[in-house]
Amino acid sequence: MNTFTPRLSAIACAAWIASGAGQAWAQGPATATLAATATTTATPAARADNRYLAQVDAEARAARLSKVDYALQFTLSGKESFAGSSTVGFDLSDASAPLTLDLDQASITSLLVNGKAVAPQYNGSFITLAPQDLRLGRNSVVVVYERRHSSNGEGLHRMVDPADGRVYTYSHFEPAAAHQMFALFDQPDLKASYQLSVTAPADWQVVSAMPERAVAAVAGGKRWDFPATPRLSAYNFSLHAGPYKVWEDRSGKYPLRLMARQSVAGQVAPADWFKYTQGGLAFFEKYFGLPYPFEKYDQLLVPDFLYGAMENAGAITFAEKRFLFKESMTAAQKQSLASVILHEMAHQWFGDLVTMKWWNGLWLNESFAAFMATLATAESTEFTNAWQSFYSGGKQAAYIQDQQVTTHAIETPVPSTANAFDNIDAITYSKGASTLKQLRHLLGTEVFRQGVHNYLAKYSWQNAKLDDFIGSLGQAAGRDLSGWTRDWLYQAGVNTVTAQYRCAGGKVSEFALRQDGASAALPTLREQRVQIGLFGLEKGRGKGKGGGQLVLQRQQAVTYSGALTPVPELKGEDCPDLVYPNYEDWGYVQVRLDERSFRTAQTSLGKVADPLLRAMLWQSLWDGVRAGQLPLAAYLRAVRDNAPAERDYTLLGDIAGKTRQAKAYVDLIAPGSAWQRETGVALERMALAAARAAKGDDNFQRRWFGLYLDVASSPAALAQLAGVLDGKDVPAGLLVGQDLRWDIVARLNRYAAAGSAALVDAELARDPSDAGQAAALAARVGRPDAKAKAEWLAQIVDLDSKLPFSRRRVAMENLYPAEQGALGEETAQQRLALLASKDQAAGPIFMRSYGSHLIPANCTPASVARLEQAVAAAPALSAGSRRALLVAQQEDARCVAIQRAMKLPPR
Repeated sequence: MNTFTPRLSAIACAAWIASGAGQAWAQGPATATLAATATTTATPAARADNRYLAQVDAEARAARLSKVDYALQFTLSGKESFAGSSTVGFDLSDASAPLTLDLDQASITSLLVNGKAVAPQYNGSFITLAPQDLRLGRNSVVVVYERRHSSNGEGLHRMVDPADGRVYTYSHFEPAAAHQMFALFDQPDLKASYQLSVTAPADWQVVSAMPERAVAAVAGGKRWDFPATPRLSAYNFSLHAGPYKVWEDRSGKYPLRLMARQSVAGQVAPADWFKYTQGGLAFFEKYFGLPYPFEKYDQLLVPDFLYGAMENAGAITFAEKRFLFKESMTAAQKQSLASVILHEMAHQWFGDLVTMKWWNGLWLNESFAAFMATLATAESTEFTNAWQSFYSGGKQAAYIQDQQVTTHAIETPVPSTANAFDNIDAITYSKGASTLKQLRHLLGTEVFRQGVHNYLAKYSWQNAKLDDFIGSLGQAAGRDLSGWTRDWLYQAGVNTVTAQYRCAGGKVSEFALRQDGASAALPTLREQRVQIGLFGLEKGRGKGKGGGQLVLQRQQAVTYSGALTPVPELKGEDCPDLVYPNYEDWGYVQVRLDERSFRTAQTSLGKVADPLLRAMLWQSLWDGVRAGQLPLAAYLRAVRDNAPAERDYTLLGDIAGKTRQAKAYVDLIAPGSAWQRETGVALERMALAAARAAKGDDNFQRRWFGLYLDVASSPAALAQLAGVLDGKDVPAGLLVGQDLRWDIVARLNRYAAAGSAALVDAELARDPSDAGQAAALAARVGRPDAKAKAEWLAQIVDLDSKLPFSRRRVAMENLYPAEQGALGEETAQQRLALLASKDQAAGPIFMRSYGSHLIPANCTPASVARLEQAVAAAPALSAGSRRALLVAQQEDARCVAIQRAMKLPPR
């Protein structure tokens, strides 16, 4: 699954706190690990009467069951409810105790246990099968039921397209939501075969893991019959049905299909999808040394999707919001598409063919897919600089999260399905991927590949654990990896590395790498292999080739461990102007530049030829801002001095992203000040001039104009945007399509520009699509109107509201932008007061958005104190909500420190 964005927060989970593991987590990651491990060793007398499945209950159930299979029948009409039946076959080794079968919020019509009609013992989350109805050996259970379609993106989700009234459905089962669609044993280590029959309207397409065996006309539409699947974990199975538009490509080894809603079909570029899919299949078959495990490869663009994409076996789903564009895709959008296609494809082997035993192994699935997707993107597509994108994107988010008070080990206990997504974040995805990249450097590329092949071959169609994977790698390398595993996977935090050296007579006389622990509470010092780069400023060459450049003098690979690792190989080298101790980004480590190197980085960004090194030096400056060591104004001067000359498209995107963050800090720390206005105008002028200068290069021009749009706030800039909307003074060559038009309308409304409210209805008349309606909502919610914001907040927190969750999520994301701090203060106390009650009632999906967007942080000492009080006053929050609160407090304090570094008066 692809869930990661830099804003991703963990899913809330009340049951974790209730179990005691959450209390232990508050004392520190190591304590939490021990406490949670202790809770999972005792088998409870009976399964808890709630909607979640505890690991101990799952283990007890799996110990009794084997040879599970399902025959599933569904009748889909397009209406709000569907009918289904599950025939569950299994071998039972112990019939002396009750057995539970998971099924969520259904109306059960009949229950047959071994051919006998039984009155259901059902609590709305699972059916309890009595011992007297069970028998040793083979058993059969038939559950006939009805259930409403889901509307929150889980289970069997239903959506009515507002553009044409067509109905679309799709399933999403991760982490444990298959029982929101049918009756089963919903845990990953009970792999089973699934035989499927679906009756649906005649104009619908029905898609699942296998190619359909037969399609026949029946009363009410058509019946689609599918053969039994190979043995899959429940969350890898899927069913998608609706009048989807279908594109096919049968030119390769496997039949490929791509599907999307009819009303958005014009926004799909199937040639790009098929190109990256064909290239990826060839790459992975060669790398893994195993054929693609399924018979066909379907990909579907679906609405209201909670995440980026999902690796359902042979039938992968993708979020429309991330991959549909009304203009032609930019290079960055194509690279994102390629990367996510390849991420989900890697899962077909690592996740679907071989699956974790329990949800604590989910991180390994995601880390491995993130690592392999980046490798495959770099080696099988035109985006050969994919590792640079990885460094600037997901890896930096991991560094940030690894330095927060909520950091956690990569491998953590998962006491119940309520906790499955607690730690699914940038640490899970990008730190995990970085550790695998580091391990590949330690072991060697071919040894690592051979270990992966051995693992996949040995555990095909089975469940496996972390020790199985590490064991396969260690066996291939002839090395014991238990120490590496302990330090990297079971310990939290990111180390820092600094070059420690002296020069005498213009030459290096001593050189060592100094490693520091993340903190006193997280002191682990790790072994890893990195490259050291020594750089010097060329002198005396004028403006000719290489003149004034910061050039590489020497690079040296070294494996370091402990606090201090001497590097005698660098003695006698010319004294460098800059040392970068993680050159080419082999390691997962926070680089702390020595004083001389930091000065060089500030003054010589434009003198660095290597775009990855430039990205690293930009990152060092930004790290200095976030640490309160470099004034924000100095960083923004570096942006204005260097960004317009940047010719690396990927790096420009990174600089633009950091500039947006910097502008948000400006708006927070100095609202209404002359410095805020002057800084904003300077950034506006820089970005607009660069957009005009980029005529003829669509990618650069759209990137620059996107930055202009995101920093525009002065009357002149807002008037310029309104003019672009009317076709006036458009930068020559700029494509002004529907997506950009909506972005402009939203920006004008965010600042209540004259006539902007009327623009929403006018634009909606041009674009009444589902995406258009969401964009209109975002524009309306963002207006600086206290009364309207209070009304929207009331709708958001009303759990009985008829507003679909997908729309409430849009509202939460746009309600309180950074520059509207004064408006945010009007409801700040109310939002904090609602946190605990909504956390109890709303569920993790809702609280993830609430925690990310509605916890008030206003960059003042008073705001920080208010959040500290909220943390102290709400010890029983779910893990996800408590984490969001703690992070908000820490980042709010960071913002105040950035303000102090500017020596601005406190607000």
